[in-house]
Amino acid sequence: MPEPRDVFIVCNNIDGMGGLQRWARHIAGLFAARGHRVTLVGVTRAPEPHPYEPDGSFTEVVLHDEWRPPALAWRAGTLRKRLNVAARGRDLWRTAGVRRGAGRLSELFARAEPGAVVIVAQVWAMEWVRSADTTGLKVVGMSHESYAASRSSSRHRRVKEHFTGADRFLALTAEDADAWARAGMTNADHMPNPLHVAPGFLAPGSVTPGAAAPLGSPVVASVGRLSREKGNELLLEAWERADARHRGWSLHVYGGGPQEDELRAQADAAGIAGSVEFRGVTSDVEAALTGASVFALPSRAEGFPMSVLESMAFGLPTVAFDCAPGVRELLDDGETGLLVRPGDTAAFAAALDRLVDDAELRRRMGAAARGSVQRFRPDRVLDRWERLFSLLHSDVPPQRSPAGGEAEASRIARPVQ
Repeated sequence: MPEPRDVFIVCNNIDGMGGLQRWARHIAGLFAARGHRVTLVGVTRAPEPHPYEPDGSFTEVVLHDEWRPPALAWRAGTLRKRLNVAARGRDLWRTAGVRRGAGRLSELFARAEPGAVVIVAQVWAMEWVRSADTTGLKVVGMSHESYAASRSSSRHRRVKEHFTGADRFLALTAEDADAWARAGMTNADHMPNPLHVAPGFLAPGSVTPGAAAPLGSPVVASVGRLSREKGNELLLEAWERADARHRGWSLHVYGGGPQEDELRAQADAAGIAGSVEFRGVTSDVEAALTGASVFALPSRAEGFPMSVLESMAFGLPTVAFDCAPGVRELLDDGETGLLVRPGDTAAFAAALDRLVDDAELRRRMGAAARGSVQRFRPDRVLDRWERLFSLLHSDVPPQRSPAGGEAEASRIARPVQ
């Protein structure tokens, strides 16, 4: 077992219902199981908290019960903005709030023993960590979305502003790490998400997952938040085409979110409401996935989708839009699933047709997916984290080639073997 360390994982919130929060709680439990002293920190509480079961293996801390000031720091880029007294006042109020929260972080960090690491999972949370006293600790920043998704938003500028000084900045794939390196982030590397499925599905030390989906049910499943970036309206468009050719099959949509009423109305208007079931948020991923024969990922943007990790572990072939390096990292087109051009709902429907029509193809791809996902077993990903911790505290600097490639001194960006 590695030497126990203090590990702090800092997120915007730790009680929201999202992939990031699921990742944070999962990785915290994995670190704790290896003997590390883990503290999971949320800057504030989620607007709609999810009732997670308490996990006594790690400590949970929330810096602010609520966050009333503006979400982002004020930027006075023009004379008119500089003369805006009200905006300046709100920013001073925000700065004072950040300092109070950072003070709490400093108190937590001060109790850490030598060898401690702070993992900052989101760029907003990094504002608090940067304002705290991290003397003697190593700081690892992360981006849980693709480089392209960050580049198209204000997060790109903020990542470069807040994470440039981190000891490492981790993307989810080598392709995204290279893109960040070319954008000037010389501390960029990558770390995949570990396989996360229902509790007990992967026993500690196990080599293979539990029972695979039998792939006999006439069901296509989708799991994710019902919001624009997840592309559920595109899935319904594709399903409208597929449904006409595959009577008796149904689409099970798991998840909740702001688009639910709109999506239900879309299904009604398209005449497919009878074959589409909106099943809400589920805590029983195993039942949801083993009861299906095909998994669908219609997302417009992704990082390293945990839902695909889970579907592969249960032996489901996946149809997905080729929307991010993390999707391509997981799915080998034609072998473990089918990738189609982003937004092309006709191609998505045709890919669904192939799998619905061919039971042998489903079984072959499902078996290949189940074997492939073993690359991301928790023990293997945790070993990579342990190597990173050791490197950071041996004061080995991050080194990448000018093209963003991996240098000999840094072994973290290697694919999992």
